[in-house]
Amino acid sequence: MSPGSGSSTNAAARCSGPRFSPLGRWTQVPPTATQAQLRLAFVRWGRPERLRVDNGAPWGTRGDLPTDLELWLLGMEVGVVPNPPRRPQDNGVVERSQGTGKRWGEPWTCGSPAELQRRLEGMDEIQRREYPSIEGQSRWEAFPQLVHSGRTYTPEWEENSWSLARVAAHLAGYAVRRRVDTTGQISLYNRRHYIGIIHKRKDVHAMFDPETHDWVVADEEGRQLSRQPASYISRETIMNLSVSLRDKGTQEQ
Repeated sequence: MSPGSGSSTNAAARCSGPRFSPLGRWTQVPPTATQAQLRLAFVRWGRPERLRVDNGAPWGTRGDLPTDLELWLLGMEVGVVPNPPRRPQDNGVVERSQGTGKRWGEPWTCGSPAELQRRLEGMDEIQRREYPSIEGQSRWEAFPQLVHSGRTYTPEWEENSWSLARVAAHLAGYAVRRRVDTTGQISLYNRRHYIGIIHKRKDVHAMFDPETHDWVVADEEGRQLSRQPASYISRETIMNLSVSLRDKGTQEQ
């Protein structure tokens, strides 16, 4: 029976779940593990100009501020382009590639995660270097410029060139709406900021000042109500992906 048949697909679903991926959802994967894999990819392929990402942790959020991972990427001049929610067809090339990898790699026939990894890497090499794709050429031959982006990445480069100023300039473009709660507070990155009990139940807007690294909070008419220090938006916290205070299952906001 062919790998693309329904029976094989069902077998894949039954056999390649927890034994290959004990963390069955991205929300269960520590963001730092995703960050580590991105660093490895950047070493091999160079930094991209931008990454297209799915919604949901650690890539995107239902909130209105960039995720910790996005802040880290911005500091390296890597932009983030989110996919429209619930529209996989807008990212069809990647979706189809994942399906091809699953069919060619046949995870249901692998005995261990290491075997599956070797097989996927082998299939990836065939797809990239050997499989005739464009006028008889492989992708490797047709797009030699994709071998490396030309944008350097090494751990030493990151240490010396990562820029908090780039992050601050990006955050300055946001004006996020919040409702002051009954204790006079709003939440930014799951951190509580006291605006004043006299403003309870008001809708306000919080903007980031890139010079002072404060949140400037204004009412709907633009009158400034408060300045709140945002010392947690720092090189250390962004590099460690700890800007947000997250409990298990909590969305960044």
